[in-house]
Amino acid sequence: MKQKFTFTIDEKKETITIQEACEADPGAFIIVHKEQYPYDDMKNALEEGEDSFVELFRRKNLFPPQDLSLKLFESLGKFFKDGGGDKFVVEYEDIEAFPQEKEEPEEVDDADVDELETLLQDETEDVTEDDIKEIDGDDDTPKFQPDNNSEHEN
Repeated sequence: MKQKFTFTIDEKKETITIQEACEADPGAFIIVHKEQYPYDDMKNALEEGEDSFVELFRRKNLFPPQDLSLKLFESLGKFFKDGGGDKFVVEYEDIEAFPQEKEEPEEVDDADVDELETLLQDETEDVTEDDIKEIDGDDDTPKFQPDNNSEHEN
């Protein structure tokens, strides 16, 4: 599920408003929740660190998982360091929470390669026409007879 968190900073009212929007249809987001935080409290929590920010940020109706909380912490901190403005958006997709595994190819020995090549060699010269007739000699017509021959399916 894709989500967008819009941070609106109003220094005159000394508030930070966060709107959580979820993707209802591809490309169409609906606002599902809105929270306000005191500007100074949020700034102080950012300066104190991740734990303080997460503790302030989480509320009864807005309780993001740890990885999303840390992403919001980092994004808001970067926003204030860069000089900011009055509004910015953080996009999140829940697939980001899953660890990304990178498969490294296994090293292959030359002996394994040689063995594999011998297994893959074409050995059609050993098969005779009599062998083919013996394999293909059976009638391939299906012999299935349904017990119920009514027109209705169950």
